[in-house]
Amino acid sequence: MSELAPLISDLALILICAGVMTLVFKRLKQPLVLGYIVAGFLASPHVPLTPSVIDVANIHTWSEIGVIFLLFALGLEFSFKKLVKVGGTAVIAACTIIFCMILVGIFVGWSFGWQRMDCLYLGGMLAMSSTTIIYKAFDDLGLRQQRFAGLVLSILILEDILAIVLMVMLSTMAVSQNFEGSEMVYSIAKLLFFLILWFVVGIYIIPTFLKRSRKWMANETLLIVSLALCFGMVVVAAKVGFSAAFGAFIMGSILAETVEAENIEKLVAPVKDLFGAIFFVSVGMMVDPAMIVEYIWPIVIITLAILLGQVIFGTGGVILSGQPLKVAMQCGFSLTQIGEFAFIIASLGVSLKVTSDFLYPIVVAVSVITTFLTPYMIRLAIPAYHIVEKRLPGKWRKMLERYSSGSQTVNHENNWKKLLVAIARIVAVYSVLCIAMITLSFHFIIPLFRASLPVFWANLAGAVFTIVCIAPFLRAIIMKKNHSVEFQALWQDNRFNRAPLISTILLRIMIAVMFVMFVIEKLFQASTTLLIGIAVVLVGMMMFSRWLKKQSIFMERTFIQNLRFRDVHAEFTGQKRPEYEGHLLSRDLHLSDFEIPADSLWAGHTLRELNLGHKYGVHVASIIRGMHRINIPGANVRLFPGDTIQVIGTDEQLGEFARQAERVSAAAEEEDLERREMSLKQFIIDRNSFFLGKNIRESGIRDEYKCLVVGVEKEDSTLMTPDINVPFTEGDVVWVVGERDDVYRLLGKKEKEEE
Repeated sequence: MSELAPLISDLALILICAGVMTLVFKRLKQPLVLGYIVAGFLASPHVPLTPSVIDVANIHTWSEIGVIFLLFALGLEFSFKKLVKVGGTAVIAACTIIFCMILVGIFVGWSFGWQRMDCLYLGGMLAMSSTTIIYKAFDDLGLRQQRFAGLVLSILILEDILAIVLMVMLSTMAVSQNFEGSEMVYSIAKLLFFLILWFVVGIYIIPTFLKRSRKWMANETLLIVSLALCFGMVVVAAKVGFSAAFGAFIMGSILAETVEAENIEKLVAPVKDLFGAIFFVSVGMMVDPAMIVEYIWPIVIITLAILLGQVIFGTGGVILSGQPLKVAMQCGFSLTQIGEFAFIIASLGVSLKVTSDFLYPIVVAVSVITTFLTPYMIRLAIPAYHIVEKRLPGKWRKMLERYSSGSQTVNHENNWKKLLVAIARIVAVYSVLCIAMITLSFHFIIPLFRASLPVFWANLAGAVFTIVCIAPFLRAIIMKKNHSVEFQALWQDNRFNRAPLISTILLRIMIAVMFVMFVIEKLFQASTTLLIGIAVVLVGMMMFSRWLKKQSIFMERTFIQNLRFRDVHAEFTGQKRPEYEGHLLSRDLHLSDFEIPADSLWAGHTLRELNLGHKYGVHVASIIRGMHRINIPGANVRLFPGDTIQVIGTDEQLGEFARQAERVSAAAEEEDLERREMSLKQFIIDRNSFFLGKNIRESGIRDEYKCLVVGVEKEDSTLMTPDINVPFTEGDVVWVVGERDDVYRLLGKKEKEEE
């Protein structure tokens, strides 16, 4: 009879304990994470009444794989575009909370007389609230749709990405065992460099690869390819000095920008659940009852520090970001727990052997206590708010109200700020690509040339290859934004702007020259004057090369298409609202979706027969029909069961339409998506306008240009519902919606008429 490997028996024990505990904790309506921790405790040597794990080292290896899958799945849910969209409120609140809670953790550890690294890691653990626990609590309490819940989830998005950054910084401190400023600056610069490099290269290559191989991508193949990309990035991250979890998160966030993201997330979920369970079970195995009894007071004090710290600093951070006191207190009370990232940071300290043995069990115990208290803390927020509001002095209450309303006003950025930020972003991204290409060339390509050619010719071939590869990037550094709206506006606005504008171009030329000089100087011995002359000539050729211009535009367009394709695809199929909806809101217009059910009386009728615009004052902007989208449908287009119509109107008009339509209740060819994208534009009727004196019917805006007039703004800034029989008058501002090409065709005619 063959002997069973210890790993298999250990896995059997772990999964049996985990399975039983998940059923128990599901019945108790508690988070499954706590069940896994209890299962790990039961399977540990600390409980003599139950069988114990034999090969602990192998289980820890599996738990590390669990961390990789947890961070990979987190990356799939994360999106760099989400980070941009969370807004200043979440940024200010998250940064305030993390900074203050790290200080709280350091102070608490220092007061106990713990070592410096224990204090730092404790601060990192206390700074990160548990996304998993908060999601579960909001669902159980039915709070996901409330205003404060959306803000809390935005804060958690930022906390997750900042936790990754914090892990990198803590790893650097652990390795160097010091806190030199230069070392920290180098670590942050290295982190930013690889973040930009991996994100840009990943978005350029991976979505294109997945789109071209889609016809061969069955679910099984897609799962294997995704995991291969994940673990490949894990290896790359480890090679350059980052943690495996960081690499998994980066690859997950890259795949999150692809159309296959949701499918990948579903396929990876069972694997993540398995290895995630093993990770949390391994966390429970670290719990030592004797250690907890010995450190019972630190556990109590740290728990109180989290509860009070998050209530105070969480509330303060959200108030600082401009939110009302009630919303701020609800956010602060919701963040009073630690969870998965605390365990990951604790396991990082253990693996690097820089934290004491007692810290891990303490953090697990604190997490269990704060997790149990989370629903009660969320419920306590409103009563606490009423108490604070009653006892708050009137002057303070008015000051908070003024600050809240004042912080939410919109400040328009000036052209200089927009231009300089755009130039800085372009220079940073393309410089990173140049550095990466030069490094790759000098470490791999040039040695290959030298192995087969004489030294001079090998160096010459290497220099030509390297400069040709970085030339599109250098041209983009120099030429991008030189013809932008902001640049032209500043140039025309004031003659004194021209010297600084020229300086921005010269500075970018100098950067390009320095890159070329670096390549040549490393391969050839020559005077500085000659090097500068050659570099200037080469950069000048790049600036005027039409081939390089085409290559640069092609690469940037491919990157932007890959980055936006998931959103464009979702918008086209009706899963996401069009971008122009935000512009409509500023004009007190809204976009709503209505589905035509099978038994609708509207089904089978044309838009002319229904006459929705005349009856309800609304406009049908698009019809989504299965896998197709009809933008600006004509009067003879019929509605069919299952159609989703996107309707534009004011709140009152849409409300009336919804009441009348209460019984009423997507992918096209990829190359058509951007061409069919809807946009909102405006133009002014002047004395020379072709449309002056004509009404909407006579203008041909709808019939000839396939555009829809959604509003006419008069000289007194009142927005009028368009009447097809009322002629346009001089000074009218006409707002039109249409497919991008049609809108630009209409505006092109307007500009020609003005000429």
